[in-house]
Formats: sequence, structure tokens, C-alpha cells
Amino acid sequence: MKQLILVLSSVLIFSCVQDNKKELTANSVINQAIDVSGGDKFGSATIQFDFRDKHYSATRHNGLFELVRKFNDSVHVITDFLTNKGFERYVNNSKVVVLDSMIPRYSSSVNSVHYFSVLPYGLNDKAVNKELLGEVVVNGHDYYKIKVTFDQEGGGEDFEDIFVYWVNKNSFKVDYLAYSYEEADGVGLRFREAYNERYVNGLRFVDYNNYKPSQIHVSVPDLDKLFENKELKLLSKIELKNITVD
Repeated sequence: MKQLILVLSSVLIFSCVQDNKKELTANSVINQAIDVSGGDKFGSATIQFDFRDKHYSATRHNGLFELVRKFNDSVHVITDFLTNKGFERYVNNSKVVVLDSMIPRYSSSVNSVHYFSVLPYGLNDKAVNKELLGEVVVNGHDYYKIKVTFDQEGGGEDFEDIFVYWVNKNSFKVDYLAYSYEEADGVGLRFREAYNERYVNGLRFVDYNNYKPSQIHVSVPDLDKLFENKELKLLSKIELKNITVD
């Protein structure tokens, strides 16, 4: 009887381990990362913050969104609105006509700041493709390494960009991310290290040390190795200030 119990226990434990392995997918890792960062609260909140010399606000509700950027030039107050319907610009509260060629550029600029401000929220959008590259150690901590690409349809103007996220295996928080983007003279690469974590009304926000590799021929997933070897150059700090969440 004791031997039978031991056998059944071993089978049960093995089955649980196998089930856990099956459940460990890119989607499940990202889902947990989103949950610990605030989850669905992002989708029903109004978020405001300052980034450099501009003020940003975002309202999301039931799939609808309004992303706003407001700043002063030497003379005017400029307010940009990006919604499900498209892009609009106001100068001193009066709507102005924006050249068709400039709309994608302005839209991308507004969306980019808002996109990074709430990561990993947004990584479950329909146009997002996720792949678990494996498990790695960075600076003595264990991480799931997730690659993210985008479909052309619904992926925005920069759908060819490639992202990689390092999700802490214990906390399921995104501690590092890297990405490639198109430049005029080729492909640019960036690696970001999260710091200054804080929760505002249940939503997680971080700042980033923003790095650039000195090497030209390197892939996005390999940037963690360069980071550990101190082969990345610190370009800037991405700091969100005066955050409010309603």
C-alpha cells in the first residue's frame, strides 16, 4: 500500500510539473506581467504625467482611447490629440490643418511616449505576436525572455520594430526591455533598464536608463549580454514626473 501511494504521488507530482511546463508560454508570462503592473485598471483609467517639457494625458475606456500631448513653443500652446478616429492638432485652442505627410509622424510621436509609459499593458493587442525565447540570467537574477513583433495590419507605422522583454521569474515585473527601430541610415537599437518603480492608484510606473550599443552588428535579443559586459552607452534617462491616475 505504501509503495502504491508513493507511485501515485510521484505520478501526480510529475503531472503537475508537466502541466506547469505546458502553461509556461509567452502569453502566460506577459499576462502575469500585466497583472502585477495593474492589469485591466489601465484600460479604464485617466493617466497624466510630464515628460521632459511636455504634458501628457491618456484616457482609456472599453477599447476607446484619447492620447493627448500638450506643450508650448516660443509663441503658441500646441495640443495634439490621438484617438480611435485619428490625429488632430490645436494651436491656442483652435484646430489647424495638418499636412497628410506629417500626420503619421506626429501620431507616432504621441503614441510612443504613451505606449512606453504603461508597458507591459498593451502587449495583448490583436496585432502583437509573442515568442518565449527562453530563460536567462541578467545581473544574477532569473528572467523569462519574450520577443514581441507586430502584424502589418493593426501594427501601426512602425510594425517592423522588434521588442524583447526580460520578465523577472519571481516578481513577473519587466525589469529590462530592448527594441529595434528604423533610422534614416539603417536600424537603431536601444536597451532600457527600469528603475524608480512606484505604484500610483494601483498602477505600476517606472523610469528607464536608456542605452545604445556601440556595436553595429548585434541583434535585439543579445543586448542583455552587452549590458552585463558594460558594453552599452547610457544615452539618456526616461523619467515620468507628476503622475496622477483617476
